[in-house]
Amino acid sequence: MFAIYKRELRSYFITPIGYIFCGVFLLVSGLLFYQCTLAQQSMDSLNVYFLLLICVFAILIPLLTMKLLAEDRRSKTEQLLMTAPVSLTGMILGKYFAALTIYGCTFLVNAFNFVLLYRYGSPNTAAIFANILGVFLIGAAFVAIGLFLSSLTQNQLIAAVSSIGVIVAMLLLYLIGDAIPYAWLRSVLQWFSVLDRYIPFMNQSLSIPAVVYYISLAAVFVFLTVRVYDKRRWS
Repeated sequence: MFAIYKRELRSYFITPIGYIFCGVFLLVSGLLFYQCTLAQQSMDSLNVYFLLLICVFAILIPLLTMKLLAEDRRSKTEQLLMTAPVSLTGMILGKYFAALTIYGCTFLVNAFNFVLLYRYGSPNTAAIFANILGVFLIGAAFVAIGLFLSSLTQNQLIAAVSSIGVIVAMLLLYLIGDAIPYAWLRSVLQWFSVLDRYIPFMNQSLSIPAVVYYISLAAVFVFLTVRVYDKRRWS
């Protein structure tokens, strides 16, 4: 698994994808940070910043994950990976953790923006850390979704567009749920809604069910990716 992890991690920086993701992420998040926090200087604006950052992930994370498996399938190198002395689970996890590392490190660098808040005031540290944890977990789940959809096609553009569509649909469940008159259906949608699960983090609370939900969501899509390759190996 570690060999696959290193290979994928290195591939992000011998192609433009890694640099584009990091650069665009830091640029957009920096502009949002200035507009939503430094300019406004309120807790409500901090929550708005993180919500907008999650929406940005809907486009940026598919850019990060679109090549993970689609490129191997297009270039016919997936056969080498499937016959390599590593389990399918190890192969998929290596690729997943490589993308998660790029995302996590870029997000960590972006988090240093909050040092500026302490220079100009006394922000709520608990609220900052709660939101950072929640947003990181959401991004980790989105990486797993992008990985799964990348396994279904050999076209990187299709992988990216389908990932954007699925992630946007999951985000829209938050708005759709409020518009549905049936309480039972609204409850079901809210249970699956990524943003509804994020609300406790916005309220400075560490929600264990939400943490379990995001980790489980990532685990389910990683598992489904393994099953896709398991089926392909024997077909």
